[in-house]
Amino acid sequence: MLSINNLSYYIGGRALYENASLHIKPKDKIGLVGLNGTGKSTLLKIINGDYLPSKGEIQKAKDCTIGFLNQDLLSYQSEDSILDVALEAFKETLALQDQIDVVLKQMETDYSEEIINKLAHLQERFEANEGYTIKAKAEEVLEGIGFSTGDLSRPLKTFSGGWRMRVMLAKLLLEKPSLLMLDEPTNHLDLPSIQWVENYLKTYEGAVIVVSHDQTFLDNCIEITVEVSRQSLTPYAGNYSFFKEQKVEREEIQQNAYENQQKMIKDTERFIERFRAKASKSNQVQSRVKALERMERVNEVVSDNISVNFKFKFSKQSGRDVVTLDNVSKAYGDIKILENSTARIERGDKIALIGANGKGKSTLLRIIDGSEPINGDRSEGYNVVKSFFAQHQLEALNVNNEILQEMVQAGSDKTETELRNVLGCFLFTNDDVFKKIKVLSGGEKSRVALAKTLISEANFLLLDEPTNHLDMQSVNILIQALQQYEGTFVTVSHDRHFIKGVANKIWYIEDHEIKEYLGTYEEYVFWRSQQVEKAVSSGPKKEKAPKPKPVRSNTEVTQAKNDLKKKERELEEVEGRIMALEDEKTQLEKQLADPSVFQNEEESQKVNKAYGEVKKKEEELTANWERLAEEIQGLQETVS
Repeated sequence: MLSINNLSYYIGGRALYENASLHIKPKDKIGLVGLNGTGKSTLLKIINGDYLPSKGEIQKAKDCTIGFLNQDLLSYQSEDSILDVALEAFKETLALQDQIDVVLKQMETDYSEEIINKLAHLQERFEANEGYTIKAKAEEVLEGIGFSTGDLSRPLKTFSGGWRMRVMLAKLLLEKPSLLMLDEPTNHLDLPSIQWVENYLKTYEGAVIVVSHDQTFLDNCIEITVEVSRQSLTPYAGNYSFFKEQKVEREEIQQNAYENQQKMIKDTERFIERFRAKASKSNQVQSRVKALERMERVNEVVSDNISVNFKFKFSKQSGRDVVTLDNVSKAYGDIKILENSTARIERGDKIALIGANGKGKSTLLRIIDGSEPINGDRSEGYNVVKSFFAQHQLEALNVNNEILQEMVQAGSDKTETELRNVLGCFLFTNDDVFKKIKVLSGGEKSRVALAKTLISEANFLLLDEPTNHLDMQSVNILIQALQQYEGTFVTVSHDRHFIKGVANKIWYIEDHEIKEYLGTYEEYVFWRSQQVEKAVSSGPKKEKAPKPKPVRSNTEVTQAKNDLKKKERELEEVEGRIMALEDEKTQLEKQLADPSVFQNEEESQKVNKAYGEVKKKEEELTANWERLAEEIQGLQETVS
């Protein structure tokens, strides 16, 4: 279906690929893996035609269509509802519908056989394209990746970048290209949505190439792993776990071959050196010199697997009880998060807080931290020293500091040697520690912020999505660090590989209560599946009769109509203010990217502060918009 032949691609003087080849067959499910910077996303852009190869060629079949989900789509906006945006996947079918509407309009005055035949032909094509089911398909996919039924009519522009990316994913899945390319599709999905996409991709009729740092996701939906390493593409006929096993075996064979070859080279060089001056041995010497010149050298194995020994130091140990929540309730307007919920965190607990987005996981983390106002009681135990990691802390890094300087200013008593050892665990070695924060990628900034969290000598860690922006190697380092951590922590994450590696308890929010499973994530998944099987085997429950619609007086309906108009005006006003703030935020982002600004510390701090204020206002207005939208929906039901 598609062939990559002798591909070379250079950035400046550096080769990302050198004579790399890969053949993609219909229905192949491929995972593209490798360290950050090896060129995985670049390869997808070359296949898509966004970049031209320096050498080599991409050959594809005439009927091969490509759909590409990449992070550039985050900025896409539209006035249309998300359902209408997703339905754009069916352009041909929608065009047929438009033609049918035109013909039906003509038939109001023209009953000729020609018009009737034209309508019949259009309807036949519309039905062949399954036109009567496209709306149901779009709704199914959108709801599968986390949107509620009420969300489907909301304009795309009212959603954050992550949610807009979900809409673009839905559109691509509905288009069903013969080659679907997904660059980090799980970045903006919660756990239930990730599992839904996994199941969808397993039965996808076309070929799929996925770039992802989510190891469990790759295990569950790919059948071929292609490693990007040393400017080449190496396929393995299996999922990610199979790839790891096979890679170890290949590296053992390669290392043995390298060592044997090195011994032979040394023996040959010794022979050449010893007999170079003897005329009787000159032919043998020349023969061996030429043999060395012709020899294809075996590379020494450079392992990507890094083992870390992370030494944590506590200034004091906490008491047995770390944090206790008693009859805690939390709501945002009419949206309930918790209601009279009780929970207890004990010393040594390694808790993973899981579940769908919107259930209140990050809110609960802030409640545990004590930074979120609640109804009820929160008490903190003896000698508890907290450290909180969240994505906003990346913005709190001083962009003008060097990495080592940032670590020194974190306030720990560690020496420079100890800090360098810590940074080495997070892949910052030698002169890397002198890099300015402002030149780091998102993943590198995450590693710095995590390193700062872990040197704080806290005995209680709160970690909100710590694996976001981290590559597989960095995730494995974090897992090893937390396995060696003797304190207590609660983490919010949708990365199942990470959760499996660190958690000894699972928390989730259900029916506005904190529920706890005492065991590992794998044990929790098995227990959950047993619960579902029991529910299914117990047989269908008798459906409750629908509640009769309440009869409302004319006065109530009139009042509801007046309130509805008022709320709709308020909603429009809030929308206008959000759009104005988005424009202001865009301008500030341009300033932050301007070298003349970020190189001026005073000006940079000023713009950063303004950016933070605008972002906070935007979040408040978005929450207000959501509240108004729900109130309007309720009033519309009353009026109808």
